[in-house]
Amino acid sequence: MAKKDDSKVFIGRKKSMSYVMAAMVILNDKPVRILARGRSISRAVDVAEIIIRKFVPGSTYGEVLIDTETITNQDGTNTNVSSIEIEIFPPKNKK
Repeated sequence: MAKKDDSKVFIGRKKSMSYVMAAMVILNDKPVRILARGRSISRAVDVAEIIIRKFVPGSTYGEVLIDTETITNQDGTNTNVSSIEIEIFPPKNKK
């Protein structure tokens, strides 16, 4: 059985603050990875910026991975969809 990775936040259609709060819970203990595809990429960038600039000052970016994934549609055709993965590290000096 595959190990569940609970350090990832998948961005969808909810408001950005929902994802910010979910990421902050993870960021208290360990680095968090924010993942998004397609039209949600801009929301993922917004979430990362809100965390770093407003809610958890001192946190830093890690890897930022950009990729294209091929998805098979219901009718059998393939579509290319852009994806992003943003890693954020918690502040080094916790008080």
